[in-house]
Amino acid sequence: MKRALFSIRPVPPFDFDLTAGYITYFRGRYATDIFENGVYRRLLRLSGGLALLSVRSTGTVDSPTLAAEVQSDGLDEEMIVEARESAAWLLGTDDDLTPFYRMAAADPYLPPVVKGMHGLHITHTATAHEALVLAILGQQISTHVARMLRNLITETYGDSLVVDGEVYRAFPSPQRLADAGIEGLRKIKFSRRKSEYISDISRQIASGALDLECLRHQPAEDVVKLLTKIRGIGPWTAHWLLIRALGYSDGFPHGDLAMERMMGMLVNGSTDSSSPSSPMSSPMTSKEASAFSERWSPFRSYVTTYIFGAGRSGRFEELVKGGHHPRREA
Repeated sequence: MKRALFSIRPVPPFDFDLTAGYITYFRGRYATDIFENGVYRRLLRLSGGLALLSVRSTGTVDSPTLAAEVQSDGLDEEMIVEARESAAWLLGTDDDLTPFYRMAAADPYLPPVVKGMHGLHITHTATAHEALVLAILGQQISTHVARMLRNLITETYGDSLVVDGEVYRAFPSPQRLADAGIEGLRKIKFSRRKSEYISDISRQIASGALDLECLRHQPAEDVVKLLTKIRGIGPWTAHWLLIRALGYSDGFPHGDLAMERMMGMLVNGSTDSSSPSSPMSSPMTSKEASAFSERWSPFRSYVTTYIFGAGRSGRFEELVKGGHHPRREA
């Protein structure tokens, strides 16, 4: 198997452990993504075939440098360039956090979370198809069940590559999921409705009838309007696509229950679970969260990432309790 080495210099500050941890939900392994012993790995689907990407940090948060390796049987210069671009995109290394940090510093609510997650960059999925499938399978179910379904779809339909005796799997291609069909997804515990949505969208992408990648250069409002016309996609799913796959800075997951709960804690400055009926510990409603989030525009993708990053790492309540918050504005 051929190997190639290259380095990446992220825009500082860049906390590699936080950023790679966010991708894997701070669990070490999460379907296609692995972050163990300081090394992030993912199997990529490149123009010349499957390739294993491995990345580790050789710098610091304020002077970051990443050492990367790509391995593939058919490795050539074009694949190396693709691998470098994919690594930068997956880990969000080219993103400048300065404007977001400037806004957050002037906000009365965000500083504790932003300080605690300092150097976290917005991560992305390899393709818009992947982000859309993951968003659909995560609709209206618990994080635990979503993780199970994500693992199942990858293990069952993801192409594999054996490197140094270990099996790595890529996220299933649109064609593989189109071929699996509704019944194939039903066999791995997907609901009929989710199976129909994913099968239909995958079939449209595989046939060329639907091109999600071209949406990156259109106004966000137009993207959301177009996406929500597709069966199975509502505002919540569309906005996660803006954040996870299309690189927009102002996505906000409307109607996300976890976001509404954490925003209630953040804004009210209380996580006192001993009084669940107290207004101080109540989550925001969907309408309240959406309206309140406007104060963070055009950086709501960053706010969303930082709040979920604190939540995934198990540090959200600690950070909120450690901050000093004003009472919620009228």
